[in-house]
Amino acid sequence: MGQPADHYRRFAEFEAHGVSSLYENWALGVAGDEEVQSLIEALPRQKWQANLVFASARWNGAPLCDYSEFRGWLVEHWDEVAATAKARFTQTNEAGRCSVLLPELARIEGPLALLEVGAAAGLCLYPDRYSYRYRTPGGVVSIDPASGPGALVLDCEVSVEMALPTALPEVVWRAGVDLTPIDIEDPDSLRWLSTLVWPEHMERRSRLIAAASVVAADPPIVVAGDLNEEVARLAATAPKDTTLVIFHSAVLAYLSGEEKAVFVEQVQGIDGVWLSNEGADVLPDVRSKLPADIDAKASFILSRNGEPVALAGGHGQWYHPLGHART
Repeated sequence: MGQPADHYRRFAEFEAHGVSSLYENWALGVAGDEEVQSLIEALPRQKWQANLVFASARWNGAPLCDYSEFRGWLVEHWDEVAATAKARFTQTNEAGRCSVLLPELARIEGPLALLEVGAAAGLCLYPDRYSYRYRTPGGVVSIDPASGPGALVLDCEVSVEMALPTALPEVVWRAGVDLTPIDIEDPDSLRWLSTLVWPEHMERRSRLIAAASVVAADPPIVVAGDLNEEVARLAATAPKDTTLVIFHSAVLAYLSGEEKAVFVEQVQGIDGVWLSNEGADVLPDVRSKLPADIDAKASFILSRNGEPVALAGGHGQWYHPLGHART
């Protein structure tokens, strides 16, 4: 992850810039503030993440203001912020990411059995229950469940004309694994998920509530455990007459290099399809396969069985297929 200054500067430049002006301001402030960096550095290394620290501050009542004012509050209340960061996890369970997963899911022969790694509350396990509005250069492409528009409508900008799905995939089994699964019906857990949503993103908060209602009506199987210890066991329980799809979004960045290598080797040995939706630097082998003229540093890379197929916005807000003729 690098030192706190490097992490927060990169977060400001490549994640928050143009997405959250407040978090960009806070992250740049931390990146130039040695005293606050020293506080963060005292946390366990996996707890240095900007989103976790900032969400922990907001959970404890931090004012949404310029860094010069926020800094004083943060230093004064650091003990409470640190306690929250140590007790909780960055589980940004963003249902909007289904928008960038759907084009690939729809190309897989079904029925599908979905297994999500880092599932949190399982909001991304229901791509067949949501509605989609893809804004393309030629107009809006609408996709709804067979029963009609879903409780949640996901909006996604597509950069080029491409063959988009005409129907949603048939999902007959869904399961997940997470170190600390979230009970979406627990008000405290739902509040934490809401706090993880960046301050300006009111639409994402509304999506969270709508997705939570879908999941609460038909909860998935989400087991507690380490992904490298549970993924093969869970995969073996999928129905035999289905195509197993193992997928994850913004999860592997929290693993060490050795843990990622173990996961990749393991998942490549399982009979099924592996969909990865991660930051550009998370899987170097995948990034190395991008065309030379592609700049992916501020994007997620969507890959299928280790081969990049698209670039995407981190919250599912946009989608750029690689090799525009994917069908």
